[in-house]
Amino acid sequence: MAAWLTVIGIGEDGMDGLGATARAALKAARIVFGGERHLGLLPPDFTAERRPWPVPFAAAYDQVMALKGTPVCVLASGDPMFYGMGASLSRLVPAEEMHVIPAPSSFSLAAARMGWALQDAALLTIHGRPLEGLNSHLHDGARLLILSHDGGSPAAVAKLLGARGFGRSELTALEHLGGPKEHRVDGLASTWSTSEVAALNLVAVKCIADADARALSTLAGLPDDAYQNDGQLTKRDVRAVTLARLAPCPGELLWDVGAGCGSIGIEWMRAHPACRAIAIEADTGRQQLIRANSLALGVPGLELVAGAAPAALDGLPAPDAIFIGGGVTEPGVLDLCWAALKPGGRLVANAVTVQSEMLLVAWQGKIGGELTRISVSQAKPLGDFDAWRAALPVTVFVGYKSK
Repeated sequence: MAAWLTVIGIGEDGMDGLGATARAALKAARIVFGGERHLGLLPPDFTAERRPWPVPFAAAYDQVMALKGTPVCVLASGDPMFYGMGASLSRLVPAEEMHVIPAPSSFSLAAARMGWALQDAALLTIHGRPLEGLNSHLHDGARLLILSHDGGSPAAVAKLLGARGFGRSELTALEHLGGPKEHRVDGLASTWSTSEVAALNLVAVKCIADADARALSTLAGLPDDAYQNDGQLTKRDVRAVTLARLAPCPGELLWDVGAGCGSIGIEWMRAHPACRAIAIEADTGRQQLIRANSLALGVPGLELVAGAAPAALDGLPAPDAIFIGGGVTEPGVLDLCWAALKPGGRLVANAVTVQSEMLLVAWQGKIGGELTRISVSQAKPLGDFDAWRAALPVTVFVGYKSK
């Protein structure tokens, strides 16, 4: 089937910014979908039916798909394939049935205004997403371009930066990019005083760390005190080794079974923006710690399942990797996790007690895999001198499921 759906990126300059191909598609369309603002950019004598997006928006896709075979246009902001409607529709409409005509994205326009190389900036959004997702991107010298949720977003970003030790950061709120009402507001996070800007805005941030700001790497092995915890925490050195065995790759899903304060799932997700994790934890106090830590460390998308394995694992999407940090001796947990693991996946389990270690040794004899014992000692004061204090040794099992 030939393309019946045309998705057109349109900027604040409206029809003046559209090329001949986009204009021809609009002229041929019988129905044009878009937000009220986008439809208002069409000329008064435009003849096709204008359909604003429904409320709630969930019905929009069914409305578009019901017109399959009819010439339909969808108006979207900037580049429709970048955090836009085109990307959403591409999951429903085959590429050969959809023609996408992009305009410069807000990110491209913002980079041009700021004089920044686009490839050197982190391209982020807080539109309908938790503000705390920015936390994992805060590093001295980082440049962030952030799609705002509303007119209060720049002030909210400034407040977050100040709380995280980046009060000296330079902020610019860019309003109505690419249109006749384009305007900018500049300031520092610590002294930002503009509570509201235009609802249509993008925030540019040049991150400048305060003297006491704490830098947190995206590599595995964050300091133990980066986490709120009740003692149920995979310690830093063991955590780094564990994450190396889990080997997170973009787009993969982890089950963190018996998640404690959530450290393994959090550092799995910090490894790459596309990594996903589900933390399974039965203790209500630790569930609160997982929520707090996931926000503070910039991965608000960490999914929490309240319950104990193996019952709490029922119905969860198949994982690419599983970490069992608690409950390895619970009957059925290892068997159920191994059965749920995708082909080519990894199962990692840590043991401290003799009983749990014996179980992992038996499990290795059953399915193969590797066993590693980690012993970590730290220098601690002993009178006027220092002495090595050994932590409990940890046995790490990793099993690889054949494809």
